[in-house]
Amino acid sequence: MWAHGGHHIRTDNVLDVRVLAAVDKFRGTATAREVAKAIGSACWDLGHDCDEAPLGDGGEGTLEVLGGANRTTRVDGPLGGPVEAGWRMQNRTAVIEMAQASGLLLTGGAEGNDPVNASTRGTGQLIAAALSAGARKIIVCLGGSATTDGGLGALQALPSTTRLRGVELLVACDVTTRFTDAARVFGPQKGASAIEVELLTNRLDALGERYLDEFGVDVRSIAGAGAAGGLAGALAAVGGRLVPGFDLVADEIDLHDRIDAADLVITGEGYLDEQSFEGKVVGGVLTLTKMAHRQAHVIVGNGDHELVERLGAITLVDEYGEQDAFARTMWCVEQATRSILSTLR
Repeated sequence: MWAHGGHHIRTDNVLDVRVLAAVDKFRGTATAREVAKAIGSACWDLGHDCDEAPLGDGGEGTLEVLGGANRTTRVDGPLGGPVEAGWRMQNRTAVIEMAQASGLLLTGGAEGNDPVNASTRGTGQLIAAALSAGARKIIVCLGGSATTDGGLGALQALPSTTRLRGVELLVACDVTTRFTDAARVFGPQKGASAIEVELLTNRLDALGERYLDEFGVDVRSIAGAGAAGGLAGALAAVGGRLVPGFDLVADEIDLHDRIDAADLVITGEGYLDEQSFEGKVVGGVLTLTKMAHRQAHVIVGNGDHELVERLGAITLVDEYGEQDAFARTMWCVEQATRSILSTLR
């Protein structure tokens, strides 16, 4: 093999292509890291180079994408009981996934949740732990929350909000919901009844006033402040910067440079629909790939047929059947990758 114009030319006349696997999780069946590894496995088998770049949009799974937990702290769970919450600390940068401390899964889902009393206190305790460990940059990933406490629990768990001065606090969120709309938009899926939604909305409105008085920030006017039941707004009140989750992850893993270095990009997620283009991984990767004038292919578990057709995406359910798509996801992703690479011959 010898280098030529950025590619390696192989003696069997097959172009040795550098593939970038820039994928999200296939929710319920495979993590982003597992999907990227399956694409990589198929690439290496066929003699192609693969850069595995698992991605997230700031919600659940983003901690793993950014390196995975390397610390654990016992904190108060959303309903008060203790939980062991994993988080990451490296080079004075902390990554906290609020679902680890205040997530809906910790309550047993909507049925087991107490939506009025669920608290973000544990997330605040993780931020406090990161500050004590000397973090100069703290990334808080929102998504999967059990809470609609406007982030009050988290702020009350901090020894002092002045400790956050001089710390870069980035809040990854993938919604534009306003602070006082959080209960109406997300409350029902956290188990809140219509009466509870009204109660929570009034409480958020009062908190918005309180944050304005205490911190001089009107969180009710900030797009995205309603993420994680208003936790985004509370963190914005104490100096946090709300950032689209996909953009934050893309910057952290140098995605732009990695796309430039690739010949071909493969992206994917569990289900492709219109939401895939609203701050999510597939839409974000396709936009960056187009800007970089690189070829892109999409592998998804299933999806909206019109969108699938428009993108020329491979859906695992259509290609390999529903049973294999769910039970043998990795094998299916490998086969789909082989199918894409076979067109290069």
